[in-house]
This record gives sequence, structure tokens and C-alpha cells, in this order.
Amino acid sequence: MNKAFLPEDALENLDEPYVAPIVSMEKNYMTPAGAARLRSEFDNLKFKERPEVVKVVEWAAGNGDRSENGDYLYGKRRLREIDKRLQYLSKRLESLEVIDPSSIVSDQVRFGATVKIRDEDDREKSYSIVGIDEADAANGRISWVSPVAQALLKGRVGDYVQVRAPKGLQEIEIVAIEYLQVA
Repeated sequence: MNKAFLPEDALENLDEPYVAPIVSMEKNYMTPAGAARLRSEFDNLKFKERPEVVKVVEWAAGNGDRSENGDYLYGKRRLREIDKRLQYLSKRLESLEVIDPSSIVSDQVRFGATVKIRDEDDREKSYSIVGIDEADAANGRISWVSPVAQALLKGRVGDYVQVRAPKGLQEIEIVAIEYLQVA
């Protein structure tokens, strides 16, 4: 993580520099729900939205002067955006490996686990460890490569783990581990 993204007072509390985990692009781990959302987005862009934009661009191109034709210019720009996103999604789908959390039986935190933790202020939170493309911290879904998930992985109920946060090193306790279907 770039130090520019941390408050200056947080830099004083860091014992060691933060080192982001290396993410292998060989495998793109996802839950079944996340994989379905990714495929759905790909299919919607490729088979619905892109053909509609192509029709608009063809119609606009037939109207004459393209340099002042807003429909044509916007359509061409939107096609480039769609094609770029389709290329990205295609690569992510090629390396996709679906892991169903409901089939995992383990007393350790692994990919797909929903982990209930208690922080130093005695507040409880719940996180589901999911794939990079399906992470949504506001809804409690964190990427398996995030600092919190990395600290939790392989932990067991009752374990205390340390997480590097902007406020400095924090100790959290693993209260519960469940393997449910992540929505």
C-alpha cells in the first residue's frame, strides 16, 4: 500500500512497512454467487448492451457528418468501454475457480468462510471472505487478499490475530466461523 494513502500519524505507529500480498493471476477464486454475477455481467454486455449500441452507431453513421453527431460519438466511446470491460471479464472468467463455501467442513478460516470477530473495543463484526471481484466491504464481503482476510486465514475460534490498520496494529479475536452460501 502506498504510504500516501495513510494518514501521517498512522505512519508513526507502523513497526514495519506494509507489504501487500502477491496475487497470482493463475486462479481467480470465487463463490458460486460471485461467479454467476460475473457471467451475467459478461452475457448482458456481450449479447444485449453491445448489439443495441452497435445499432445506434450504425443508425447515427448513416445520418451524415460524424464529427458533430453526438449519438455516433457517444456510441463509439461506449463501444470502446464495453469492449474493454468484456476483455477484462473474459480474462477473469478464463482463470475462474469456483469454491462452494457450503461444501467446506473445517474449524479453520478458509476462503468462503463467514467469520465473526471482536475487536479491541469489544465491537463484533462479521466478514465473509470472498474473491477479489466480489468484494464489497460495506456489505461485509472482503477479498481473500485483503489485510484482514490474510490475518484471519487459518485461524480458529478463540484465536487472536493482529491486523495492520490505518490506526496501527490491532488485535482481533475470532468468535465464530461458518461456511454458508455467500449471497
